[in-house]
Amino acid sequence: MDIKEIKKDFPILENRKITYLDSGATTQKPRYVIEKIEEFYKKYNANPHRGAYSLSVEATERYENTRTKIAKFINAKHTEEIIFSKNATESLNLIAYSYGMENLKKDDEVVISIMEHHSNLVPWQKVTKNTNSLLNYMYINDNYEISDKEIEEKITDKTRIVGITHVSNVLGTINNIKKIIKYAHSKGAIVIVDASQSIPHMKIDVQDLNCDFLVFSGHKMLAPLGIGVLYGKKELLNKMSPFLMGGDMIEYVYEQETTFAPLPNKFEAGTQNVEGVIGLGAAIDYIESIGYDNIEKQEKEVISYAREELSKLDFLEIYITPNEENHSGVISFNIKGVHPHDVASILDANGVCVRSRKPLCTTINEIYGN
Repeated sequence: MDIKEIKKDFPILENRKITYLDSGATTQKPRYVIEKIEEFYKKYNANPHRGAYSLSVEATERYENTRTKIAKFINAKHTEEIIFSKNATESLNLIAYSYGMENLKKDDEVVISIMEHHSNLVPWQKVTKNTNSLLNYMYINDNYEISDKEIEEKITDKTRIVGITHVSNVLGTINNIKKIIKYAHSKGAIVIVDASQSIPHMKIDVQDLNCDFLVFSGHKMLAPLGIGVLYGKKELLNKMSPFLMGGDMIEYVYEQETTFAPLPNKFEAGTQNVEGVIGLGAAIDYIESIGYDNIEKQEKEVISYAREELSKLDFLEIYITPNEENHSGVISFNIKGVHPHDVASILDANGVCVRSRKPLCTTINEIYGN
């Protein structure tokens, strides 16, 4: 499909004269997704799993059909391994508290990369402090990559949990998660993959990766805000305690004790974001209608062109791995001597939407540095 034709699918790009370059924060929504959400409210709005009447039954079918669609989308072995959350952040917190808090002991180690989103960092700070375990980091080299040496030195026989982003939301680096997963498993650790920045760009097969947990947010892959997914291996999820209590995660309630519903309901307390689930299913349909091969082809052409043109600007500092095969669709840069917020404001005045942070030279040297 041609980019110009795809652009016509997004109403906001027709209604506003903008160049939107902030999909790493949240994507715009295609008309197909918007219409499917509208259809839900017009035709079958009801609370899933709550009623025996036909409208509730239909809403339940639509809700659960999307779960089945997602399981197929990432090649999960069991449909009940798909848990709906409000975003990747909630999914990561669920793992940290329901798995980490219950399984970590004194002197155990949690290893994450220094390029993790705060959602896969801050919870582990708290959990390791509360369990008297240790939090260690894999650092990046001068090419903004995690070397094999770093992986093998940091993941040890004491490591119980490894958290790794598939694609850095700051640098665009594609981490070799399959190698990290295999090495971590050889040391007896489980692995959590944050696929928030990768799943909009590339096909993911959780059985091929053999990851223990994988999370992503719908809003970064053309779906509505407020819907996310946690994938976990069935044998691990069955052993974990619920993160939130109440609503449909209950089996039986007595005065002094409660039994919990089986998977996946055990982790889906209260009324869910059903419109978000429906929208996520529609987003998957839209992505598959274009095809990952086409997505990757278009992205490589754009990124290759951007690399070439941006490298000609001597007033620009670019933070990007030199290996094009190891890089996704994120490009971070500084304009020398100009604050990022000023750059973003000037670009916005010209209809260009970009994300601004504190100067990246400071971020990389002080946070991502070794």
